[in-house]
This record gives sequence, C-alpha cells and structure tokens, in this order.
Amino acid sequence: MEAFLHGMLLAFGLILPLGVQNVFVFTQGATQQRLMLALPAAITAALCDTLLILLAVFGLSVIVLQFEWLRIALMCVGIVFLLYIGYSIWRSTATTSEKSEAMPVKKQIVFALSVSLLNPHAILDTIGVIGTSALKYNGTEQILFTAACVLISWLWFFGLTLAGASFKKLDSSGKQMNILNKCSAIFIWATAIYLLSGLL
Repeated sequence: MEAFLHGMLLAFGLILPLGVQNVFVFTQGATQQRLMLALPAAITAALCDTLLILLAVFGLSVIVLQFEWLRIALMCVGIVFLLYIGYSIWRSTATTSEKSEAMPVKKQIVFALSVSLLNPHAILDTIGVIGTSALKYNGTEQILFTAACVLISWLWFFGLTLAGASFKKLDSSGKQMNILNKCSAIFIWATAIYLLSGLL
C-alpha cells in the first residue's frame, strides 16, 4: 500500500504543473462542440504517459541518465518543438460559433502524440523521477507503484477535459479562451527558454 500511495503522490506532483500537454488537453475540452469529441486528445495523452511510465520503470531511465549526449539531443529537439507549439497556440483564435473550426480526431491524436513524446520536460521528469523512484521497489510493490502513476495520469487528463468543457460554458464570447491561449503560449515559450538556459 505504501508503494501505491507513493506512486499516486509522485505522479500527481509531476503532472499538476501547467505544461504543453495539459494546456492542449484542456483546450480541446474547451473548444470542441461536444465533450466526446475532445476525448481522443485525453486518451492519446494518457496512453503516451502510460508508455513513458512503463519505459521509465522498466529500465529506460538507466540508459538515458548514463548518456549525456542523448539527454542533450532530447532537450534540443524538445526546445525547437516547444517554440513552434507556442507560436501555433499564440496564433489560434477561439470562438463559440457552431462554425468554429474544431480540431478533427486525426489531428488531435497526432498533436497529442507530439506534445507528449517530444516534450523533453515530461520525458526527463518521467525517466528521471518516476524511473529512479521505482528502483526502490521490487515485484508486487513495483507493479503497485507503476499502477498508481498510470491511474493518476488517466484521471488527470479526463478531469482536464471536463474542466475545459465547463470553462467553455462560462466563456460564451470566447474572449477568455483567447486570453488563455496567449498566456499558454507565453508559458510554453518561457519553458523553452528555461530548458535552453539549462543547456547553456
């Protein structure tokens, strides 16, 4: 039980801060006409997190932490990607019109895959924190620890989708969503600059 609680608290601590993944899932909940249409983003993000957690627990963390060049390569790719995502979000506009352009399922999935698997912050957090923490456990305890991390991830992304859908009802004009988009873009650019400063 200790391992399960440890996994829950650790996963919640890592996933709680505002990040590219969270912003994207929340935005889909807020911009899609129906809640069901926003689920592909949440499910894809949760599946990617599950994959990263499993890889981290079962050894990838050891590989990445041993090779400095691999860590730097991940960071460089991720920084360029974050700059592009920030630009895309900054340029986007939100409306509540029935004719507003909602992101189709295929594009949601591709975008969710990219913000999940090309985000160096998420990858390094998962590998460096969850992967190393899992080394404390063996057998059943390690399985419980991993299950707790995965459970929190799924609950969080579905919760973000619901929160986005609720926000849409409160923001009938779409103005608040546009302000949120600008703030999100600035945050994402700041994250990229922070990662770049770490490399330099």
